[in-house]
Amino acid sequence: MSIQRLEAGQVEWGGRALLDHAELNLEASERVGVIGRNGEGKSTLLQVLAGLAPLDAGTLWVAPGIHRAYLAQEPELTGEHDLLTAIKSGHPAWRHLQDADADDAHAHALADHHEAWQIDYKAEALRDSLGLPAAGAVSTLSGGQRKRVAIAATLVAEPDLLFLDEPTNHLDLPAILTLEQSLLRHRGTLVFITHDRRFLDRLATRIIELDRGTLRSFPGTFAAYQSRKAEVLAAEAAADSRLEGQLAEEEAWLRQGVKARAKRNQGRLRRLEGLREERASRRQRQGQATLQISTADRSGVLIAELDHVSFAYKERPVIRDFSTRIERGDRVGIIGPNGAGKTTLLRLILGELAPQQGSIRRGTKQEVAYFDQMRAALDPESRVADAIADGNDFIEINGERRHVLGYLQDFLFPPDRARGLVKALSGGERARLLLARLFARPANILVLDEPTNDLDLETLEILEERLLSYPGTLFLVSHDRDFLDNVVTQVIAFGEGGQLSQNAGGYEDWSRWQETLQRQARAATSPAPKGAGKRDGGKGKKSAMSYKETQELVALPAHIEALEKEQREIASALGQVEIYQDPGRLRDVQIRADAVSAALAATYARWEALEEKAASTAVDS
Repeated sequence: MSIQRLEAGQVEWGGRALLDHAELNLEASERVGVIGRNGEGKSTLLQVLAGLAPLDAGTLWVAPGIHRAYLAQEPELTGEHDLLTAIKSGHPAWRHLQDADADDAHAHALADHHEAWQIDYKAEALRDSLGLPAAGAVSTLSGGQRKRVAIAATLVAEPDLLFLDEPTNHLDLPAILTLEQSLLRHRGTLVFITHDRRFLDRLATRIIELDRGTLRSFPGTFAAYQSRKAEVLAAEAAADSRLEGQLAEEEAWLRQGVKARAKRNQGRLRRLEGLREERASRRQRQGQATLQISTADRSGVLIAELDHVSFAYKERPVIRDFSTRIERGDRVGIIGPNGAGKTTLLRLILGELAPQQGSIRRGTKQEVAYFDQMRAALDPESRVADAIADGNDFIEINGERRHVLGYLQDFLFPPDRARGLVKALSGGERARLLLARLFARPANILVLDEPTNDLDLETLEILEERLLSYPGTLFLVSHDRDFLDNVVTQVIAFGEGGQLSQNAGGYEDWSRWQETLQRQARAATSPAPKGAGKRDGGKGKKSAMSYKETQELVALPAHIEALEKEQREIASALGQVEIYQDPGRLRDVQIRADAVSAALAATYARWEALEEKAASTAVDS
């Protein structure tokens, strides 16, 4: 059932159409992820749909009785409110009761309504589910806690239409996972903007792409969108090529000489003018960001060696008895809740802090470049170009002398934008500018503190590619699970009481290891089933692997390799334009792709189960 429709929507800003005859229909209970490049107008679209920004032209229809709620990218909260009051303030009935006069009959009727009595309960339930403290003023909360309060205030009224603009920004991983579960349980329609690909893929039942003022709809998950997007781009490129060919043909005919008054040529002249107008009105796709990282001379092999290091703030342990060795070329992901001490660990590794216990040995020839998640390195009153070159016209990148305006164009800043002030930039543009500043500085150690906040998905993927080819050492603090999986080779995770763990691989590898530890802990504390001792001769050992299981474990790596090879071949086939000209073959390939993906997941699960059983058998014997 349709609950909201946008028809021929138009919004212009600074002479550019953010919405250009945009069409959108929202159905009850669907979850729509909105994607697009920074500056395309995603936030403006959400504000229009939420009724907070007007259309320049077009119509917006909302079904009668529909309640809408909107979460801004940087929500504003009243600092003197206590936590529960701030959450309840998101409920229109609660606000009406607070503002009503003593003799307001409607307010009295509302107060007697059963929903008004549930507001306190709902606010407390949201507070607990989002991991917020039991009490306290908003002004005393951290940035991540404030974001969670704002989310709870948006959810408390259980709106029919919920609009969320970058809800995962400033949230730690536990909060993101909790938010995912809350939104999956939400019964209304959800429209959200996010840079977190895992969050997007878990929640979205439809993807809406905003591209040059036009809205394109892609039913299904984000993964399904990615496969279909290649088909759309290929068709668009073919259409552009045909238009250029037709225009070149007509221009050549015109240069041969035309008797303009001859009736037989009037139609062709009109066609030529139409082609020229179409070409002039066509909005070209913005180029990709080109991220080039300036590198310094190689550092020593050793970056840092921590030996039983401990550190505490006011008797609160942040790091307790942690040892590790980090070498040149390592890509270290650092994860943990907000306030756990991730920045403290980085400062210890880089020599900005001394350990209170233990020792740290550092290597030589270290040149560090630091990406600050709070964008503190940018002066809002300076020009964009001056933030890169400090007033100079040229900079040197890997031995190449480049004009600062040309360098900034690699990061999608046109000359007029590069001459403007930093304070006029959007959040995504500030993130790109800080990356441009960071990568212009020669360094052999990169420290990236939440670099994914505000970056569009395309720039994220390009950043991943550049980091993978970066020859130096990388420290990455991030709550973006896909980004961690795609970039880092080891993870340092903060636990309770300053306990740190270190695992090879990315976030998923660490997560699987944590699940294994939890299963082992549950098995150790749960009572053994009756008769278990009799079945194994009273020795209490787990059953050994059978011969068939042993042979299966030996054969599984080759089977996995074959499936992965087939998966690569399918991906290569789907990257060819020709396959989209044969719908039958395309359907067969996509069906096989799903089957191979499912088989690969099942095979990996079986391999892990047999490996765990083999390890347990070895320990028992």
